[in-house]
Amino acid sequence: MKITGARQEPFIANPDRAVAAILLYGPDRGLVRERARRLGATVVDNSDDPFGVAELTAADLKGDPARLSDEALALSLGGGRRLVRVREATDGLSAACTGMLDAVTSAETVLVIVEAGELGPRSTLRGLFEKRQNAAAIACYGDEGGGLRRVIGETLGNHGLRPSADAMAFLMENLGSDRSVTRAELEKLALYMGAPGDVGLDDAIACIGDNASSTLDDACYAAASGDQAGLDKALLRAFNEGLHPVAVVRATARHFLRLHQAAGMVQAGKNADQAMKSLRPPVIFKQADRFRDQVRRWRPDRLAVALEMLTEAEMDCKTTGMPASAICGRTLMRIAQAARAPRGAP
Repeated sequence: MKITGARQEPFIANPDRAVAAILLYGPDRGLVRERARRLGATVVDNSDDPFGVAELTAADLKGDPARLSDEALALSLGGGRRLVRVREATDGLSAACTGMLDAVTSAETVLVIVEAGELGPRSTLRGLFEKRQNAAAIACYGDEGGGLRRVIGETLGNHGLRPSADAMAFLMENLGSDRSVTRAELEKLALYMGAPGDVGLDDAIACIGDNASSTLDDACYAAASGDQAGLDKALLRAFNEGLHPVAVVRATARHFLRLHQAAGMVQAGKNADQAMKSLRPPVIFKQADRFRDQVRRWRPDRLAVALEMLTEAEMDCKTTGMPASAICGRTLMRIAQAARAPRGAP
């Protein structure tokens, strides 16, 4: 079965005992790992217990696919339920998982958690877990919107910290592509603050602004400035650092949304500097000149077209089965080419 939307969190907190195996997949590897830990905690108290937990990788099962069923059917030597975790899964494990699901009908004695990266809609592994009644598939995409706000509030709240509205807006702008990175950056911010209290915009910028999203910023600003050579380098670096193309597309969409807001204010009578100061969070000073040039370069109607292209690109990354990096790169290059058009061009 497929677990989506608002059903995901309640299911992870209390998984259905009729579900023997759960597939966690998606571009946000940190969220995959975090959810695997949470699901595992519903089965065993100690994830390092060698008598109750089996850790496997795709490489372990390549030459011995039957081992997955054997581990799932084994009894815990300490009593209680058993946990089996499979990491680095791909479609190559579809046959092994089919045999395991045929052998294990419920989670009364075991829960198998399979962790994978991005799997397209044509993935045989994803299709298997979505169709079986004793299995579940949960997609793990980068945090955004209300979900990201909750993660920020929860993590800082654990340290007695309360972000201001501007600080929250800045954190939401600069975090979210990977859950583990988001948590680590927020823990670093908490350490920087040193004690419970309010987190201001200056605090957030001082701790996170220079490192949390510099690679994404390079790609966004290069695309909006029409710097095709710079964009090519930024995309290569982003993908080499393990950033998923969907995260790059989303970051670029957020940047263009801010440009659209600023361009609208300029059209209504404000100058570029006034418009930039009105944004929340405000534009970081080191990017002010480039952002100002981009506001002057792009009209609101052309920005709206770019935003439509980015929305379509994200959908294509998730649904077409085409290489997501190619979709991302092609879309951003088209936008960079549009940015080089004469400023009065339609």
